[in-house]
Amino acid sequence: MGLWSRALAASTAVLIAGCTTANSDAATPSSGATASPAGCATRVETGALPDWADAGFHGDTRPPHVFGAKGDIVAVLFAHPLRVTRTDGSNNKILWVARATTASSDPAAPATLVITATRDGTDTTVTREVAGGPGPSIIDLPEAGCWRLNLRWSGHTDTINLTYAP
Repeated sequence: MGLWSRALAASTAVLIAGCTTANSDAATPSSGATASPAGCATRVETGALPDWADAGFHGDTRPPHVFGAKGDIVAVLFAHPLRVTRTDGSNNKILWVARATTASSDPAAPATLVITATRDGTDTTVTREVAGGPGPSIIDLPEAGCWRLNLRWSGHTDTINLTYAP
């Protein structure tokens, strides 16, 4: 798919995502991406990971993933959709991959990835930590819905919206 086709597909996905209804609980497939209910703006990509995030993946692997708002971190979703309750024995495994930088914006900042998650439309906030910074994690959240995750690691910050199904 050429650059122009990818740009058109991405634009179409954004337009479709903005037109979903607030009562919709299902993700809507669109050109390699799924959108969550309106207001959440979670965009789960299913295309190839960027070069800076594909270490350890082989061949034409296209895992579901969500980019941070700044584009400097990606959440690779090994369980999609993410769920509050998993009855199949799986878990909400997320691989956090941060874009390599030449230096931390704050060398004294701890490497731990601190996630402050707030459920959309509520005051419900929880904190999760990934020791050692971005990497593999199990991120369980207490309620279904759209969650805005404020991410802090090694002097960097970004935000990602993730939707958890019941």
